Amino acid sequence: MIPLQALTQRYPFPDYQTWWPVGEAFMRFMSGAIVPTWQAWVAPHDHLAPIQAYTATYLQTVYGRTADAHLVEAFVREPAARGWQSGEFDALSYGFYRHAFEVLAATTAAEPLSQARRAFTRAVGERFFQQMARHLRLSLPPGLETEEDFRLLRQGIGKVGAFLVREGYLRDGFAFRFDVDVRVQGQRIHQTEGDFLARLRAGGAVALYEMGYPIILPSAVYLFHQMGEAQHHSSRIIEELFRQVGCEASETPDFDPTGFPPELVVELWTIRPAL
Repeated sequence: MIPLQALTQRYPFPDYQTWWPVGEAFMRFMSGAIVPTWQAWVAPHDHLAPIQAYTATYLQTVYGRTADAHLVEAFVREPAARGWQSGEFDALSYGFYRHAFEVLAATTAAEPLSQARRAFTRAVGERFFQQMARHLRLSLPPGLETEEDFRLLRQGIGKVGAFLVREGYLRDGFAFRFDVDVRVQGQRIHQTEGDFLARLRAGGAVALYEMGYPIILPSAVYLFHQMGEAQHHSSRIIEELFRQVGCEASETPDFDPTGFPPELVVELWTIRPAL
């Protein structure tokens, strides 16, 4: 495994050294998603000590800051009782997910390990979405058959994006676009928003997800290089939103976002009717 120190030298994130505040609702929902999922999947094998160690090491290595001795316990037990900063959640996310991925590696057969790790991230996304949907009073259609269904979908995605920006998960903006014109491995992919429903009925449509300074970008990069999987918090939340409307949706593994502004993280998504 590549040491964290080496990764920070290879992939520095200077723009993330200045922290920004994170909203109380986001932290409550993340605690209510990450902690019970970690407990259900991992707790029989360990306790909070590894999380505390990984979180403290991450804060020191990536940000040059000393961790609050009660940071992990506050996140687990009383996330609404203190204010939170971006780097703190980045470190907490790294700590919980690295430990979970390591336990899964020790307890899962080698062949389905990637699926097990992705399933863990999906379970967190589902729990977060359930809390957030109640908070936002999301009104989603049961399926995507009509233009009105599509309008409600876009409205729901917009509310989720506004929440993620307002709460500080995305520092500089959110967009989920159904107008797509990109090249993937030399082939052009073109779709207008008006094409979406017809493409979906024909078996598959696409979208672009653009994130402006997602709070966990540093730890996502480091986890991917260390463990082969990242957290993808907001992507798993939106994946669950699409599941609620009868679709299977996720980012593609082979999209090269070169050509987009460097401050954006961009994913190309495929969306299909659920089987």
